[in-house]
Amino acid sequence: MDRSERFATKVVLVTGAGSGIGRATAERFANEGAQVVAVDLSPQGLAETEQSVARAGGKLLAFACDVTDESAVRDVINKTVDQFGGIDVLVNAAGIGRAVRFEELTFGEWERILRVNLSGPFLVTRYALPHMLSRPGANIVNVSSIAGLRGQAYNTAYCASKAGLLNFTRALALEFATRGLRANCVCPGGVKTPLVKNFVPDAGMESHLLAYAMPPVPGKWGKPEDIAATILFLASEEARMINGAALVVDFGVLA
Repeated sequence: MDRSERFATKVVLVTGAGSGIGRATAERFANEGAQVVAVDLSPQGLAETEQSVARAGGKLLAFACDVTDESAVRDVINKTVDQFGGIDVLVNAAGIGRAVRFEELTFGEWERILRVNLSGPFLVTRYALPHMLSRPGANIVNVSSIAGLRGQAYNTAYCASKAGLLNFTRALALEFATRGLRANCVCPGGVKTPLVKNFVPDAGMESHLLAYAMPPVPGKWGKPEDIAATILFLASEEARMINGAALVVDFGVLA
């Protein structure tokens, strides 16, 4: 099959689609023939994603939605199924975080990061999954992080949320393997997205600890499109044997 039609007839729901990795993923799926449902908290971000997809000749259905709001998530899933009949691929890419000293991390911020990065994927998966089980080849790709595989200084809440997402994914992979549903994680290193500005350290943070999470080639950053390409591979039939994996995309940080 021509790669531009790799996901023809597939319905793909992408959260965090208003910017960064989520936007690049929504664009790539649309360019490869999928009917894309784009979800994000930002209406403006979604509008920009819609415009970008339209310029490339694709189309998508956009919903402004907070992934931590159960009723809003349920409504989006119901509208998606009413329009398209089901969901073939779910990509949980919505996420937040920032570099902060543990002593300065409030309980409110801790809870918010875990709600968006871990409870959000739970809710979207919880309501999407019944509509995926009858779709041959249906699968979930969650966007974790190398911060979910190894600790990072000044990233306590983000590390905890991404590690939780990784094992959530592995548990799903096992539980639904006999029912034809796959679940995998992509674990990016540093990627130039709007979120990355939240992780710029201040002058008082210990440089040797920060260097622990830096790539072997100084200044080497990924692009959202790099991660999108990996997500589409995991979602494709080419990866049909891959289930419960954490695919690291980090220029060798964890090597």
